[in-house]
Amino acid sequence: MANRILLIEDDRSTADYIANGLREEGFLIDHAANGRDGLFHATDGTYDCIILDRMLPGMDGMSVLAAIRAAGIESPVLILSALSSPEDRVAGLTSGSDDYLTKPFVFAELLARVRLLIRRGGTTGSVPQTKLVCDDLEMDLLAHRVRRAGKPIDLQPREYRLLEYLLQHVDQVVTRTMLLEGVWDFHFDPNTNVTDVHISRLRKKIDEGFARPLLHTVRGSGYKLGVEK
Repeated sequence: MANRILLIEDDRSTADYIANGLREEGFLIDHAANGRDGLFHATDGTYDCIILDRMLPGMDGMSVLAAIRAAGIESPVLILSALSSPEDRVAGLTSGSDDYLTKPFVFAELLARVRLLIRRGGTTGSVPQTKLVCDDLEMDLLAHRVRRAGKPIDLQPREYRLLEYLLQHVDQVVTRTMLLEGVWDFHFDPNTNVTDVHISRLRKKIDEGFARPLLHTVRGSGYKLGVEK
């Protein structure tokens, strides 16, 4: 049986982009263009995942989320938002959502996150994701802190965002284009070496002096964060 997804998004072009892409992947999509209609759909049906824009007409996304959780609905919720500061992401994650994706985004990443939330089977509301982990490397999203083997690692804002993206894709190959789109918000030409420079700096901070490397270059493809088997 196909998974049902509720998409609550007021921007028509964004909604069409997401809905068409998900339908091509075999999902059944219901769409609401404002917060009140979205809440009506959410409380009237059973969804395997809800994709919720944070800034909506009529009723904002955070109010919709609060009402959904107050109604006892445990469908996993992925917040979409142009608000990308650490404080905004933490607010979303601690208000009952399961994941938070900033705009602009890559469809492949949205798809991966939706599938992951569906596989988890609705662990919504009770334990929001506040930490990202790979082996002995840990990112605390609430404290905005990174440690490896208990040792604090000081990162610049862009290095932090880069590591966050990699931790969201542990054991997956991420291409330079994915990093440019997901970390640098499309502002750089794909031929730039900005990703290589930042990866090099990040690797020194999270790998040098530790028992085993975690950040690997996949020749001809990109990079991968994980423990090599």
